[in-house]
Amino acid sequence: MNKELLEALNTLEKEKEISKETLFEAIENSLLTACKNHFGKADNITVEIDRETCDFLVYATKDIVATPEEVEDDVTQICIDDAVKISKRAIIGETINVEIKSKQFGRIATQNAKNVILQKIREEERSVVYNQFFEKEKDVVTGIVQRYSGRNISVDLGKADALLNEAEQVKGEVFRPTERIKVYILEVKNTPKGPRILVSRTHPELVKRLFEAEVTEIKDGTVEIMSIAREAGSRTKIAVRTNNPNVDAVGACVGINGARVNAIVEELRGEKIDIVNWDENPGNFIQNALSPAKIVAVFADPDEKTAKVVVPDYQLSLAIGKEGQNARLAARLTGYKIDIKSETQAKDAEGFRYEDYMYDEDDDAYYEEEYEYEEEYENDEASDDKTSETKDYEDETPETEDFENETLDGGASEVEDYNDETSNNGDLKDETLADEISEDEVPKNEASENTENTENTENAMEYNQGDADWDNESVSEEESEEIE
Repeated sequence: MNKELLEALNTLEKEKEISKETLFEAIENSLLTACKNHFGKADNITVEIDRETCDFLVYATKDIVATPEEVEDDVTQICIDDAVKISKRAIIGETINVEIKSKQFGRIATQNAKNVILQKIREEERSVVYNQFFEKEKDVVTGIVQRYSGRNISVDLGKADALLNEAEQVKGEVFRPTERIKVYILEVKNTPKGPRILVSRTHPELVKRLFEAEVTEIKDGTVEIMSIAREAGSRTKIAVRTNNPNVDAVGACVGINGARVNAIVEELRGEKIDIVNWDENPGNFIQNALSPAKIVAVFADPDEKTAKVVVPDYQLSLAIGKEGQNARLAARLTGYKIDIKSETQAKDAEGFRYEDYMYDEDDDAYYEEEYEYEEEYENDEASDDKTSETKDYEDETPETEDFENETLDGGASEVEDYNDETSNNGDLKDETLADEISEDEVPKNEASENTENTENTENAMEYNQGDADWDNESVSEEESEEIE
């Protein structure tokens, strides 16, 4: 049993992820190559290796001839005398397997066999790496920045190096060696020198894959990313929808206090991300895509993939965005060619009627009619409730009105009696004052006027106190009637 060979094969299988069978085939080919180099040809040579013990056997199949003089080629023929020494059952005209010792190989043959084994191991290693990264194509991986090669960046992905071209770099991003970054694998090519991996930091799918890794609802299919538009390093717009009515698609992507989206923004070095709701109605979808601008009306033509949008005059610049960025991203996100006009421009433009926005679309008219019907229904319900409450109140008021009339009549009679008494008292006071005025001087008249004002004030206070007592009596009577 060849323990050293077995241990070497196990180590290669673990480290390089190369199967033992592939290594056994490499050893067989190396031995055949050594025999070919040593004997000149190896057509009749066979190599057998035991997969469990790693013991190998190399033998040559030779034809048996009668005499040594008949042997024309030592590699393919053997005389009967030599054949009998190997096997007593040897017969002229038949074949016999002659074992070949590996010690017979010269230095050159041995070196060639070694090179064959190493070459096979390298090819298998490249194939394993290629297959590993080919499966990760169109996916996001984490790499370590190694060095700058001109304007390109070499990124270490573990078992292979990737190339980040200048065209796939975000303007303004500067990386330091040994810095960890996430990149999107664009393409994996198999070359004689190994797999060539191209990565990107500007591809829109990079943002999509980051959301899939960060948001659990997207990973399990509850929330779907329907479309995405990106201007790398500046702004990204994403349209999402939910398959579960109890889950808010935008809220799931944003996370608690923006935790989820902030993690992605940090990875993208501060790039702004707008998350909007996707809608089957092109008009609603375009309106959402143009957020945060407010939209007055949208007219979309699904056949020609064009849309006309009217915004308030003060919202025109916001809808278009800086250097047209907001409108450009909305057009990429929706797939529509969007024409944005202010209300003033829409009224003055030819063939751009404002009425088209409200009445041309059957769906819009349907939604408006339904909305009006709902408003009328709510108003009818409110009026019915108010009418029923008014009727109930009117049914309850007659008794109260009768009671109030009685109290008012009683109070009026008492007030009249009181007024008669005060009028008589007033006459007496007038006569008394006239006598005093004739006797006294003008200063005494002023004192009499003050006395009269004081008496009138006292009378008014007594009158008010009487009214208050009467009101208390009427309230107590009313409460007693309600209790009964």
